[in-house]
Amino acid sequence: MSVVNTAVPRTQLRGILTRPGRLLLTGLSVLVAAFVVAGAMLAYEIVARTTLDTFSDTPPGASLVVTVNGTLIADEQRAAIAAFPGVSQAVGRDEVQLGVGEPSAGTSILLVTDPGAGPLARTTLLTGRYPTAGGEIAVNQRAVDRLGIAPGSTLRLYGGDPTAAPTTATVTGVVDGPDANWERAYTPDTLLATVTTTPVGWGRIDVAAAPGTDVGGLSDEILNYLDRVDPQLYPSAAPGESKRLAEAQEAVARFDQVFALAAMFLAVAVVAALLVASSTFRIVFAQRMGQLALLRLIGAHRRQLVVALTIEGALVGLLAGTVGVLLAVGLGLAAPALAAAGQQVSLPEVPVGALVAVVVGAVVLTAGAGLVPALAAANVPPLQALRSAGTVTAESGISAGRLLVGLLLAAASAATVASTISRVSAPEAPDSAGTLLGIVGIGAFAFGALVALGPLLIRPVLAVVGWPLRKLRPVGTLAVSTIGGVPRRAAAVSVVVALGVALVGGAAVGAASLRAFTDQTMAARAPADLMVVGSDQPLTPAVVDQLRAMAELRHVTPMELLSFNIDQFSYTAVTIDLDALPRMAALAVDDGTLTNVGPGQAVLGQNLAEDLSADVGDQITLTGDAGQVSVTVTAVLGGRAPLDTDVVLTSGDLALLGGTDPTETGVLADFAGGDHGATVAAVRQLAVANGADVGVMADYRETVESEVSSLFLIALGLLALTVAIAVVGVGTTTALSVLERTQEVGLLRALGLSRPRLRAMILLESGMYGIVGAVLGLALGVPLAWLTIEALQLGTPLALPAGQLLVIVAALGAITALAGLSPARRAARVSPVAAIGTPD
Repeated sequence: MSVVNTAVPRTQLRGILTRPGRLLLTGLSVLVAAFVVAGAMLAYEIVARTTLDTFSDTPPGASLVVTVNGTLIADEQRAAIAAFPGVSQAVGRDEVQLGVGEPSAGTSILLVTDPGAGPLARTTLLTGRYPTAGGEIAVNQRAVDRLGIAPGSTLRLYGGDPTAAPTTATVTGVVDGPDANWERAYTPDTLLATVTTTPVGWGRIDVAAAPGTDVGGLSDEILNYLDRVDPQLYPSAAPGESKRLAEAQEAVARFDQVFALAAMFLAVAVVAALLVASSTFRIVFAQRMGQLALLRLIGAHRRQLVVALTIEGALVGLLAGTVGVLLAVGLGLAAPALAAAGQQVSLPEVPVGALVAVVVGAVVLTAGAGLVPALAAANVPPLQALRSAGTVTAESGISAGRLLVGLLLAAASAATVASTISRVSAPEAPDSAGTLLGIVGIGAFAFGALVALGPLLIRPVLAVVGWPLRKLRPVGTLAVSTIGGVPRRAAAVSVVVALGVALVGGAAVGAASLRAFTDQTMAARAPADLMVVGSDQPLTPAVVDQLRAMAELRHVTPMELLSFNIDQFSYTAVTIDLDALPRMAALAVDDGTLTNVGPGQAVLGQNLAEDLSADVGDQITLTGDAGQVSVTVTAVLGGRAPLDTDVVLTSGDLALLGGTDPTETGVLADFAGGDHGATVAAVRQLAVANGADVGVMADYRETVESEVSSLFLIALGLLALTVAIAVVGVGTTTALSVLERTQEVGLLRALGLSRPRLRAMILLESGMYGIVGAVLGLALGVPLAWLTIEALQLGTPLALPAGQLLVIVAALGAITALAGLSPARRAARVSPVAAIGTPD
């Protein structure tokens, strides 16, 4: 018996070493999973280290950062601190959001205090000079491009005190500073009061100590001074280095949620890798039934075979996990060199302990993935084990227990759907957390049912999606019949593909719905690229004609705005051609038809319609400062009216309501193409010459749309990990299937099937795994995405991106077919005579 005890593991180990290619195929999905998990860890380290090095708001020259929890530090106190012995520079820090031009233009700039020179400066002068006198500011390049300004330009700034008159600031230079993605202006703290009506006071003062100064003693002196002059300040002082570290760590913390979300998707990817590994082990063990039977015949017990096969799985996990982690480490260490030009990326600190844990996890999980196939292989009686592997794996039925589990999971998913729908339909506000938990349960139960009942679904799905391929006789017929002949194997691989496609397809549906919602919102808030409004008086018709004549603009549309009150509540009316701007076609219409309003007609925003309890066809009376007007409601919108207003009226009705001159008060326009920055500058030059202001709505819209696109791309990238592992599983299964069917391949070649047709047959088989999985995945993912959108009750419309979903199906078919390219070439090189003579 001891001979058998040692012979079993030795035999298994020898089999692994003599067939390294099979070992690689078995562990490939685990290698990919280990790579992405380790890569995510290193990505977090890179983000953290880069942020620590470059994202701190405190300049490197700061020795102390003084902050208060009470009232603000007066500027006189800042000046007194600057005069302390041992202080080389003391700077008050503040940021003020200011409007540019008129409030209706919607243009703003962030005014930041910075000395411009010295150890506490955070800006670098590019052109011109830094402000040195009252009423002077420097701006960043973004402000130059968007506001059409340059050194020597003047800006009218408003903000802070709403009752104060605007201030005028002269641009003296262009600087490079932190966060260059937004319009920013800079001025020294001593000049802040000259360019804004905001009361000057400091919640923070950066202090640079002279060389040789006792920073601890200086900190005590400053705190004691502030306590004496104002006991309500409650000041504190932190060393500059620790403050920089704290700020950077706070900045890194905002990525924690992103990486927490990534961890969820990585967990799904690991599950997919385990399913692929389990399926692969099942194929590999089935191919070695003869060897296992021989071991049984010479006295090996089932337990010994299970232990030996499990050890084999652990060794596969050890090798695959180690290689995956090493590849991730290599890529992480190369990240600074691979970064785009001008982008600073820091070298990560390698988390050795966490990476070792990834390898250990790969060993444990891979051994676990091989346990069930090992139990099945070890429990096969010797006589059945001596049958061909292909016969064993071709068994199509499932056990009664598996069928029962699958039906129970399907029933649980259906019950959870009913419960979630009833919760959402309840009169009271639904519990968001409970609703989301229910949706997760629906997905988990449904996927579990798909795993259990997959072999029963393969042939019905093949009957539909495989119909076109059967027309490609004999290649298509052979490919479809081969997949249908091993439904367990096809289900095991296709289910993993289905998991990835369900997530990607659901994300596509969610993104399409979110984009539709964004389009509706932007149609109301920013229906055009530019808005030109009069500063002190309405735009004249001559200015409107000049704008219409500009080749850089199109869809030039006059508009009028008027505020009025109903029962002490303020509303805004607008006169605008609803057909003139293409983006307004995306306005959400709850009732009625969105057409241009005529005299005595009105289109109501949702808020005003609810406040007046008005429906389409109702006649309502609106009362303004000068009079009132009776109008008939022609449409009710699902949100706000254009330009974030409440009602659309004709110019005549607007005049009756407010007694205003019907001359245009503003103009909306779209870019016709070309350099948008140059267009803004040209329009701004015309506007300034006529006492008008320009608002760039395109910036706001592009920011929102960019955030939506970035969110979708991040989600798609994370979800693609699951699809990548599924593709690896398809390639692995196809390769092992070709090895298993060597005799069959030889027979087909002997019967006259050419090498190109043989390659095409195997490529079609491989592609069918992807197509079947994609169909199953979309059947699961699309309804779940719709249910999620409805359950969250965010007002987001349901959208079905049919084109994107068809692309997903076609792409999965093509990618999985390519995954079978190498096995197809290998099969085509097999000699018919040698293949027929190969023992099974």
